[in-house]
Amino acid sequence: MDIHQLKVFASVFKNRSFSNASEDIHLTQPTISDHVKSLEEELDCKLFDRLGRTIIPTKEAEALYVHATEIIEKIGNIKDAIGRFKKEISGELIIGASTIPGTYLMPSIMAGFRKKYQAISFQILIADSKEIIEKIAKHNLLIGIVGAKLTNSQVNYIPLMEDELIAVSSLSLIDKDKMPLKDLVKYPMVLREEGSGTRRETEKILEGKGIALENIKIAGIFGSTDAIKQAVKAGMGTAILSRHSVKDELTHRIFKKIKITDIHMKRKFYIITHKKRTLPAVYNLLLEYIKKKR
Repeated sequence: MDIHQLKVFASVFKNRSFSNASEDIHLTQPTISDHVKSLEEELDCKLFDRLGRTIIPTKEAEALYVHATEIIEKIGNIKDAIGRFKKEISGELIIGASTIPGTYLMPSIMAGFRKKYQAISFQILIADSKEIIEKIAKHNLLIGIVGAKLTNSQVNYIPLMEDELIAVSSLSLIDKDKMPLKDLVKYPMVLREEGSGTRRETEKILEGKGIALENIKIAGIFGSTDAIKQAVKAGMGTAILSRHSVKDELTHRIFKKIKITDIHMKRKFYIITHKKRTLPAVYNLLLEYIKKKR
């Protein structure tokens, strides 16, 4: 067993696919299959059940994955420790982020971080808050930024910053500039999909005022903030969105902001990590940098 075999195994486990793992780590599928077969023979167990094109990790694979990721990280930490003797700190970051922080906050944060640590590369994976939290809990990501705090005993939440949610419409849909929430929901509304932090916060706001989701006029449900904004622009309905996501539309008078007079719509963004994982040095650098920017 060597570190290369463990990296191949970890990629297959994360991707749940030999072909996707092949693209991920730039090895041919036969080579990946050989590495996995060698591990299975050495450990005397089956790591994946193959059901046609689908593969399902066995219980042994789940146990191995936890230890494999720890070993891979420790090897990375050794490289980081040696790298400190060099002039530049180098490494790679993979950051999970929900839509709003991933699209509207992280680019500027990472631009500032890269000015300080130019030899560190990064990748930002964007998904809804629920998915990012699950990836952290399952050891598929080391750090994430999300817009909702979901119950998960494996995840540590660090408050990052406050976000204001605002109601918006097209210029032609609503004449008024302000109204109570009960009047806003008389108009059709477009929503994000379940699992989105913005959707979760919208539901909490409505529930707080005794408004059930099934009693509002839902004009459409969309899988991205950009799709929501296009729907609002087309006059499909109102939406409750992060101020960060509609800053340009408000500045250029594409959207009208509707002030909700009977509630302050705010939420927090959180940095998330796994409670039992030790972050490699480059991840700690990013974590400390973000904390200082709060």
